[in-house]
Amino acid sequence: MIDRAMKVLGAVLLSLLAPVASAAGRPALKGDSPKECESCAGWNAPHEPFRIFGNTYYVGLAGLSAVLVASDKGLILLDGGLPQSAPLIDANIRRLGFRTEDVRLIVNSHAHFDHAGGIAALQRASGAIVAASASGARALESGEPPSDDPQSGFGKKANRFPSVKRVKVVADGQTLVVGNLAVTAHLTPGHTPGSTTWTWRSCEGARCLEIVYADSLNPVSAPGFRFTGDAAHFSITEIFRRSISTVGRLPCDILLAVHPGFAGMEEKLKIRREQPASEPFVDPTACRTYAADAAKRLDQRIADEAKKEKPPVPPR
Repeated sequence: MIDRAMKVLGAVLLSLLAPVASAAGRPALKGDSPKECESCAGWNAPHEPFRIFGNTYYVGLAGLSAVLVASDKGLILLDGGLPQSAPLIDANIRRLGFRTEDVRLIVNSHAHFDHAGGIAALQRASGAIVAASASGARALESGEPPSDDPQSGFGKKANRFPSVKRVKVVADGQTLVVGNLAVTAHLTPGHTPGSTTWTWRSCEGARCLEIVYADSLNPVSAPGFRFTGDAAHFSITEIFRRSISTVGRLPCDILLAVHPGFAGMEEKLKIRREQPASEPFVDPTACRTYAADAAKRLDQRIADEAKKEKPPVPPR
């Protein structure tokens, strides 16, 4: 019942936002066929866009992040939500006074339908280059996660999303530049084989802060998948631990996450509203805390898997 109500609310708010794009001299962006899932309606509930710091803005939804960063030569967008998120992200970009047509680069955290589903429509609307890790690029172009993704076992129907054309592959530590803005890719596999955390610097006058858009570090999988390895897959626990350590060591003044709740966005917004002079988003310890919590979850997952019969390890 709640899920249905959220869908109705989303449709009503989307209809209210659509004239914003039309008033700017173009029809509202048309998204691809909506994705159905238990959490989709709540994730896709509209959220007011806002400036986070300097040239960094939140243009995502209530449960799915999308971040816009402005340069002097165009915009960079991080993630695209669900297929049905694209029109809402487009409207949020315009409500902040920007144009989706000025997005020059779209980068992806990981190629699951809730973070990559809207990228195809946003690429069509902007003509932007799309960039991801090697594994992520293959998944974006095929429109589904690879067989070694912990969630691939949910099946094609559950995992499919609109495929993306001509994805640029980025390496670990590679920096992409748009005008006077540079974003750096940090490969953090574990949640998916192609998971990527992105960093950049935003400034307000002479004050510059390091922003981290951290990918999920949660060991979530389809039934039967073992992070510690099985007959079909080697253990990825050490790779996952290195990814968690990478995020914890990053220069990090502001933490943003692929699901805004992972970084406490609503709590921080509440503090900002109640204490206008405060800076709740600025927290140099946030990435270390995020990583420490992730390490505990991975330890628990490993312990849970150890309680079950250990399957044979595939030969090398």
